[in-house]
Amino acid sequence: MIEILNSARLERARSSGALVGDILDTLRRRSVVGTNLLDIDRWAKEMIVEAGAQSCYVDYAPSFGRGPFGHYICTAVNDGVLHGRPHHYKLADGDLLTLDLAVSLGGVAADAAISFLVGRARPAESVAMIETTERALAAGIAAAKPGARIGDLSHAIGTVLGEAGYPVNTEFGGHGIGSTMHQDPHVPNAGRPGRGYTLRPGLLLALEPWVMADTATLVTDADGWTLRSATGCRTAHTEHTVAITEDGAEILTLPSRARS
Repeated sequence: MIEILNSARLERARSSGALVGDILDTLRRRSVVGTNLLDIDRWAKEMIVEAGAQSCYVDYAPSFGRGPFGHYICTAVNDGVLHGRPHHYKLADGDLLTLDLAVSLGGVAADAAISFLVGRARPAESVAMIETTERALAAGIAAAKPGARIGDLSHAIGTVLGEAGYPVNTEFGGHGIGSTMHQDPHVPNAGRPGRGYTLRPGLLLALEPWVMADTATLVTDADGWTLRSATGCRTAHTEHTVAITEDGAEILTLPSRARS
């Protein structure tokens, strides 16, 4: 299903996106050396409930997961990159943490992810990998405008990732979003321009470039959810929900401090 939002529902999407951006921004500041992943999950729940929103994750039970996810945010550390299930783990200096959050407010969902380093350690390879996913996301957003095709976005994202030397996995990628978290169209992180669905004003897309340092192969953790790099290398993942407008792509999941 591909949804095209009217102006009223687009306003709801802006509210959902702002909430996601602000929660992630708050969690980033709170995630310091010694923070437990389960505390991050608890904080996310508290902020979602306080806002009168609904988690898109807690009851989520797709075919690729083992039963309902059961938590309010994805927390992936170092070699974990997608669907990181919170567990008892205290963050260490230099850990590469990815937080991925989706909520629904007023019947419209928004989805975003950030990767960042915890503490003071700044391994150059990790910094470069995070920055590459951010540049790839920016390239995808720049290509997202009415009349463009999904392949144009995928090509823009994949070009940045490939030129930086990272293998690209296209099994998981961006997606349509609206009344539910995951919808068509699928937006792979590599592709051929001029192919696929034509973008229209009112379409919401969650664009999410992610990479693993030296492999394109994923393995599933024993928890049945967390996807890790097959070689144990570090990973990074950056995501925004955008709305296609007559003027291009409007980023909905920026935190308040970046919107002012």
